[in-house]
Amino acid sequence: MVNLTFFGGVDSIGGNKILVEDTDGSVFFDFGKSFSFGSDYFENWLVPRKINGLGDYFEFNLLPRMKGLYSREGLSSTNLKYSEPLVDAVFLSHAHFDHVDHIQFLDPKIPLYLGEGTQFFLRAMEETSGFCDYGKHAYRTFRTGEKIKIGSMEIEPIHVDHSIPSAYGFLIHSSEGSIVYTGDLRAHGPKSEMTKEFSKKARTCEPIAMICEGTRMVENEKRKNYSEAQVMQLSDKVISSTEKIVFVTHYSRDMDRFRSLYQAAKKNNRKMVISPKSAYLLNKLVEDKRLDLPDPLKDEYIRVYYKRKRTGKFSEKDYYGWERGFMDRMVTYEFLRQNQSDVVMNLGFYQFTQLIDIRPDPGSHFIHSMSEPFSEEDIKDEVMHNWLRHFKAHFHQLHASGHMNKQQLVNLVDYVKPKLCFPIHTENQELFEKHCRCVKRVEHGKKYVI
Repeated sequence: MVNLTFFGGVDSIGGNKILVEDTDGSVFFDFGKSFSFGSDYFENWLVPRKINGLGDYFEFNLLPRMKGLYSREGLSSTNLKYSEPLVDAVFLSHAHFDHVDHIQFLDPKIPLYLGEGTQFFLRAMEETSGFCDYGKHAYRTFRTGEKIKIGSMEIEPIHVDHSIPSAYGFLIHSSEGSIVYTGDLRAHGPKSEMTKEFSKKARTCEPIAMICEGTRMVENEKRKNYSEAQVMQLSDKVISSTEKIVFVTHYSRDMDRFRSLYQAAKKNNRKMVISPKSAYLLNKLVEDKRLDLPDPLKDEYIRVYYKRKRTGKFSEKDYYGWERGFMDRMVTYEFLRQNQSDVVMNLGFYQFTQLIDIRPDPGSHFIHSMSEPFSEEDIKDEVMHNWLRHFKAHFHQLHASGHMNKQQLVNLVDYVKPKLCFPIHTENQELFEKHCRCVKRVEHGKKYVI
């Protein structure tokens, strides 16, 4: 028999933790943190204590109490005794935190399979963030076309188009037949052919089950979502229509979106101003020619913004080692204040205080190229608009989603034709039941025999 158990991603966006057990072998697919995780007990600065390991999480049943899954250190403050791994592997679909964040608690002896790009993003997050530590793991990377044998299962990763490079879905060939896990995917991005390839292979294996994401399985969407090409065209329209500074914000690891905004800035002969963290990512990713990204150390249209730190004098000693490599490309608030018609600035929400130094002229523009409300990089709409009103900036919502919409999801399930469809990563399982065939409603922690 083959069993499926869902310990996350149930009636919520993200937090996927899917356990697949065969007669010989057990594998988790993703081990993330949902956007609403622990919200009944924790908020803002009231968070689980690091010093208590998994204790605060177990207190409120926020993580599964399973033997042979967690590290000895994480269990030290709990009454769950450590045991050698009883799970054979964990596979990660992509590097968004709602799919990877809780790997920090896993036993480092458990092999962790992931795309090569995903491993890079995890390392980059640890190196450029003072609070991110995923722990030490037995990382094993894969690419599309490989097949990994885990006990009686054979796992086949296949690339999909999503809002981050190195995103995968999986075909899980078990003793009872094939199971499809979509990960997160879209059909309207610049790499949509990868999602088509995944869909065709998923259909060909005649799956006994399909685990399908449903982020945008909603009756009516609140915001209009464009294609990536439309985002670039509309951004170009905003930039070309003004001599004021244009600010943009997007998910920091969405390289498709960065490329679109960069091309719009370049077309209008403006410098694209980015943060040291973005420059660090670009500097690593530019080596992958398939991504077609500009080199932050060489490209004449790229500049790196350094904010005031410590001494306030923009001295090299004020910055972390990983930040210092881009100081030859440095611009400061004084440059931006004096050259507002010549730049497009990538401004994250948590850098809004820089507006006080930059002093944008009234009538500047802000392109919000993110969805709502599910992001670790977002803030409340009310707070965002308070800042924009204060500085008299025009707001533009231009976003291409990383997920399929309702009709695309329905078409995908109809095309693949699984015998059973398990909806996850969604708040609306009932819409799957209404619009899709052979839907099995998912309950948290319940074991489903395939």
